[in-house]
Parts: sequence; C-alpha cells; structure tokens
Amino acid sequence: MFRSVVLPVRHQKANIQRCLRRHLSSQNSNPKYAKTRAGSGTSDKADAAASAASMVPRGPVSWASLGLVFVAAASAASYYQVERERRLENAMGKIVSSESGWSPNPEFFAKRQFKKTKFGWFPMEDAFGGAGKPAIGGPWSLIDLDGKLVTNKSFEGKWTLLYFGFARCPDICPSEMVKVGQVLDTLKKDYPQLAGNIKPIFVSVDPARDSLKALKEYAKDFHPEYIFLTGSPEQVQQMAKKYRVYVSKADETEDGDYLVDHSIVIYFHDDTGDLADCFTQSMRPTDVTEKIVERMTFVPEM
Repeated sequence: MFRSVVLPVRHQKANIQRCLRRHLSSQNSNPKYAKTRAGSGTSDKADAAASAASMVPRGPVSWASLGLVFVAAASAASYYQVERERRLENAMGKIVSSESGWSPNPEFFAKRQFKKTKFGWFPMEDAFGGAGKPAIGGPWSLIDLDGKLVTNKSFEGKWTLLYFGFARCPDICPSEMVKVGQVLDTLKKDYPQLAGNIKPIFVSVDPARDSLKALKEYAKDFHPEYIFLTGSPEQVQQMAKKYRVYVSKADETEDGDYLVDHSIVIYFHDDTGDLADCFTQSMRPTDVTEKIVERMTFVPEM
C-alpha cells in the first residue's frame, strides 16, 4: 500500500517554476526553436554575423571598375590605330604629289622621290639605301687663290671631293689631303674617264691666318688638281654649319698661336651638287676609290 503525500502549496509552486525554467532552457539551446526577428526568418546570431560582414570595408577596385578601364583602353587603342592610318594616308598623298620629294625630317634627311609599285609607294633607290640621304650641304660662296668668287654653282657638271682643314695643321690635314691625291692618281690610271670629272676642294676653317699668300705656299705640297678656298670668318662659319663641321680653337699659347679642332670628313658630291657619300679618316685610299667608282657608276632602278 502506498500512501499519498500532499505537499504544501509553497513546495508545489517551487516545483512548477523549476519545470518551466528547464523547459525554456531546452528551447533556447536548440537553434531550430531559437527566437527570430519579425519577418527575417533568421536567428539573432545569424543577423549579427551578417551585420558584421556587411561592415567589412571594401577596396576601391572592383570587377565592374576593371571592366570599364579595359573597355576605355581598347577604345583608345582602336582610335589611335585609325588615326595613325589616316595620317599615314595623308602623308603618302603629299609624298607622291610633290615633284621635289619628301623627307620625314628635313633637318636631318634630304628629300627623296617616290615611285608606285604593285606593293604601294616606295622611295626611289639611291646609293644611300633605305635610310635616305643626310641633309648636308647647301649654297655657299668663297674666294679662290686668285681672289675670284667661287660658289657651289661653279662646280655644276663635276663631281667634287670637299675637305675642311687649315694650313697650320701639323699632321691630320696633310695626311687626308695626301690620301685624296692618291685616290685621284689611282682613278686617273684605272678609270681615266671618271677621274676627269672629279675636282678636289680644300676649304680653310682658319681664315684669320690662312691668307691667300699662306694658302698658295701650302698648296705647293699637294696634288695639283686641288682647289683652295677661303673667305671671311662669317662665310666660312656659314658653310661649315651647313656641312655640320665642328670647328673650335685648341691649345692656344701665350703668344697667340693655336690649333684648330675640326671634323675630319671628306664630302663627295655628284655632278648636280648633291651629296653622294662621305669618307672618314679611318678609310684607306683603296676604300675611298672603290666607293667613288661605285657612286659614279650607280644606276638606280626605275
């Protein structure tokens, strides 16, 4: 037999409160029954995590901005290509319409004639090849040993070997002038018809000391075909500038004596006065002779 025990009312209330607390505690520990915000369908912890993630700062570069940059770069490249082709077509129109020729940089390259081929417009072939002729030379006027005026027009119909130097040069100028004399003698022996059309010219870059009398004495030591020219300092300076000749005083002494540093180049002109070639100090007489023959017998392809 069991006896029923009736607890006091206060004990019954305490038991009921403990049961309710255990029940609520079990519901809160299960996410399935966690309390949610109205209409969100997510727990308070999930909302907090989402809010924290949305607060993370983003960088200034995004895929959308990168796409816009790519589109802009492609558009700029396309425009540049189209503009380049348009300008090239305009330039070619000027090239072929000019009888005097065209140069990409007149300051450094002489004008060239162009011809039309099945592949398009191309420069006329000449002895300088694809690089083109340098823009060297131009009109000039000086005086010879007789005091007569001589200009670049005085040698039309003749090929010329032009050298800049000075009479008091101790070694380089005499060496280069002797080399030209050897070239002339070789041409006279092996190519007499070519030699008869060549004139060697010496231009003084020291007009203050190279008087006509001094040049006449100086001329006695070199080839008889040489033509010696001088002029005022302004005339010589202008001519040297047109041929891009470097000229400067050097080793000046207390008594006023000095040397002259200058470019060491022999300029070879054709019978129209245009530059045909340039010969440097390092070239031997045989090298210069071969170049002269090559230039004087060159026939461009039409």
